[in-house]
Amino acid sequence: MAQIVLGIGSSHSPTLLMEPEAWLARAGHDDVKIHALYDHQGRHVSYEELLAATPPGMDAEIDMAVLQRRHQANQAAVAKVRQALVEADPDLVLIIGDDHKEVFQDDNMPVISVYWGDTIAYKPQGMMKWKYDPSLQAASWYPQEEKEYPIAAVQAKQLIADLMARDFDVAHSKYYRPGQGMSHSFGYVYYKMMAEKTYPIVPVSINTYYPPNQITPERAFRLGEAIRAAIESWPSELRVAVVATGGLSHFVLDEAFDKEFLAAMASGDVAAHAALPLEKLQSGNSELRCWSALAGVVGGMQMELIDYVPCYRSPAGTGCGMAFATWR
Repeated sequence: MAQIVLGIGSSHSPTLLMEPEAWLARAGHDDVKIHALYDHQGRHVSYEELLAATPPGMDAEIDMAVLQRRHQANQAAVAKVRQALVEADPDLVLIIGDDHKEVFQDDNMPVISVYWGDTIAYKPQGMMKWKYDPSLQAASWYPQEEKEYPIAAVQAKQLIADLMARDFDVAHSKYYRPGQGMSHSFGYVYYKMMAEKTYPIVPVSINTYYPPNQITPERAFRLGEAIRAAIESWPSELRVAVVATGGLSHFVLDEAFDKEFLAAMASGDVAAHAALPLEKLQSGNSELRCWSALAGVVGGMQMELIDYVPCYRSPAGTGCGMAFATWR
C-alpha cells in the first residue's frame, strides 16, 4: 500500500526569488490597483486608506537591514524545505496549488482540477504574465527556458476516480492549449524544491482566488482527507510526498492572523479551518485554502514549523507573510 512520508507547506511569493531592493520596487505597484488590498477586517480598501490606518513604526519594518535579515531567513527556510524533500526521496510528489488565470479563465474555472497528462509544460511567459516594471527584473524570477516535466500519470488518473468515488466532483486536464503552461504554484516547486532531483508529480489545482466558486477551507480540508485516503488505498508500495504552496497573508500582511492560522495547522482540527472568516480569505490571503487542504492530508503527522517571516515592503504594511513547515 502507498504511504505518505512527508508533508510540506511553503509560501511561493516572488519575494522569495528577489533581492530586498526589488521588494521595495514591487511595493511601488501596491497603490495602482494591480493587487486587490483587504485590511485586517477583510474590507476592500485603497492604498491611501490602508496607509492612513497603518500604526506608527512601519518604517522600521522596511529598513534595508531588516529586509536583508528576512531575506536571509527566507532563503534558509527554503533550503531546509528542499533538504527535507531530498531526505525523504519519495517516488512521487502530489502538489496542491492555485491558479492565477495561467491555465483557467472565466470561461471555465473549476473548483478542483487534476492534471493527468504524461508531462506538463513550463512556459515562463505564462508563469508571470503580469506586466510589472522592468526594474523588478521579472526575467530573473523563474528560469526562462521552456521545459516539459514528468507527471505520475497513472496515479493522477487514479486519483480522479478515487476522488469521484469519495463525492468530490473533479475536473481534469490531459493537456493544455497551445502556449499554455503550468500554474506558478507548481513551477515554484520545480524551481526551488526540486533543484537537485526532479520527481514525477500529481498536480491538484483548487480555485482559491476567484468568486463565485472559491473552495471553502472546510471543504479544502475534507478534500485533503480524501486525497490521503485515496493514496493509502493504492496497491503499489509508493512513497508519496504532499506539498501545498501559497500564502500566507498578502498583499496586506497580517501577522496575528497568520499565527492563528499556523496554530490551526498544528492542531489538525477541521473545526479551526471551518471557522476561518471567509471575508479575510480574499486576494492573496485566499491561498491559505491550499494549506487547509494539506492539513486534511497530514492528519496524525507531526508538524515542524521551520520559520515564519513577515516580509513588509511599504509604509502601508503591504507585503507577504512567509511560512515554511514540514510534517512527518
